[in-house]
Amino acid sequence: MRKFGFSASRGTCFMGGVLLAIAALFPNRSETQTATAPSKLNSPQSLSDRMNTWSVGLAGGQLEGAPIRFAAEIARVVDDGPNMLVLPIVTRGPVENLNALLKLRGVDLAIVNSDALEEYKAQVPDIAKRVVYVLNLFPSELHIFVRPEIKSLQDLAGKKVNFNTFGTAAAYTGPLVLSRLGIDVEKTFIPHPVALEQMRKGELAAVVFITSKPIDAFVRGRWDPGFKFLPVPYDSKFEDYYLPSALTAADYPNLIKQDESVSTIAVPAVLLSFNWPANSNRYQRVSRFVDYLFSRIDRLQAPGFDPKWKSINLAASVPGMTRSPSAQMWLDRQSRSQRTPQ
Repeated sequence: MRKFGFSASRGTCFMGGVLLAIAALFPNRSETQTATAPSKLNSPQSLSDRMNTWSVGLAGGQLEGAPIRFAAEIARVVDDGPNMLVLPIVTRGPVENLNALLKLRGVDLAIVNSDALEEYKAQVPDIAKRVVYVLNLFPSELHIFVRPEIKSLQDLAGKKVNFNTFGTAAAYTGPLVLSRLGIDVEKTFIPHPVALEQMRKGELAAVVFITSKPIDAFVRGRWDPGFKFLPVPYDSKFEDYYLPSALTAADYPNLIKQDESVSTIAVPAVLLSFNWPANSNRYQRVSRFVDYLFSRIDRLQAPGFDPKWKSINLAASVPGMTRSPSAQMWLDRQSRSQRTPQ
């Protein structure tokens, strides 16, 4: 199992220049930072002051991945001018986002895959005290896409298989899944668009994607007969972190026949928050973010947003983690209001 890096160079330099430029706009991360006095928050402020008082940074993922799309959709719904500003941040992927949440200035929230979170918990036992969960998000489906001559998972043994770039969900979970299946492959870690072209030429046997379906490359791309997704049966090997799922003709009409499906597994994703102390301004920011997000969840379920928002459950828990106090208070208020006679 690949270990996470915690060296200074890994912890502070793994983001691109854009992320660092954004992060530099925020004050230093400090767990002892005191809250802005209520009198100041209620007094007239300049537009700049208000925007900086009520802004949060949300670590999403790479531009081509589902997490950054979800982060952008959250930002659209939560946005309230200078009263609430969400900055979705492009990162190296959801596996690295936990490092960003713990170590980078200006990052208050992050989307993280559950299997990576579990591995991080094994290496940093107090992680459950340093971060809390806001929302249990959607699963990201495993896609193993292969050339025509590959007929089964066992045929991949010894072949070149690409897992996207380091830090992505595919680069972490993909090798882990194949290892659990007892399949040893020659791993490559190059951007998927490049890998797909190499695959067409026969230089790669397969590419492994882990993201929320459907994926544009398989919906819009044209593929010769025989290119296909391999099934991954769900069994006891995957019961710890993963969920059963399937790819269907509704997802990929050009690659899967009507009334057929390809079994696979999915990785749940979680929206985490840094566990700011209750008397800090950044706690107040996250609290307002939670109130806006939960109160406006119906907007995310409207046309124009990812259909998976319709299946969201605000009360769903994350095993082994503590719910954000702000999220718990919102749920408690809703529960009380539903019990109160009208």
